[in-house]
Amino acid sequence: MSDAAVGDTAGPDTATNGTAMNDADAPGTAASGTAPSGEAGQADILVGAVALIRDRRVLMVTARGRDVWFMPGGKIDPGETEADAAAREAWEEVALRLDPAALDPLFTVLIQAHGEPEGRLVRMAVFGAETPDEPAASAEVSALHWASSADAHRCPPAGVEVLRLLHAAGRID
Repeated sequence: MSDAAVGDTAGPDTATNGTAMNDADAPGTAASGTAPSGEAGQADILVGAVALIRDRRVLMVTARGRDVWFMPGGKIDPGETEADAAAREAWEEVALRLDPAALDPLFTVLIQAHGEPEGRLVRMAVFGAETPDEPAASAEVSALHWASSADAHRCPPAGVEVLRLLHAAGRID
């Protein structure tokens, strides 16, 4: 689950203005799940996430013990690329085997991280994914959801921004 869902605690959705960067602005690889940040001097939480879209809706998940919807994804492990992390997390969370090289870089969202102190940002690289396989919830996921922009109220800040950008691009309703 992206948006700092791995290891964070539930907290208020205090969003700063989201910044979407195109692929040229996004870093290509990461050595760990954090990177230097600007404002508060706290390291950004680096995340890779997949956007699996079907019937103009995008796959989102609810983590066990949580009530908000997240993109399938999570923190980038040392030595992983953003695409590697997105593909690994897709397998771990929704049982989809995806080839990192086949993922389509869509955009990167930089926004206040859910459940983190004010100023701690999540930098989520979002990749388009295609597969004929059906997703299935893993042990760490309690539910799968096919979301449209109308579901933004169910999401933390990064999820809201992803839904907004996918809708603006005409990919989801």
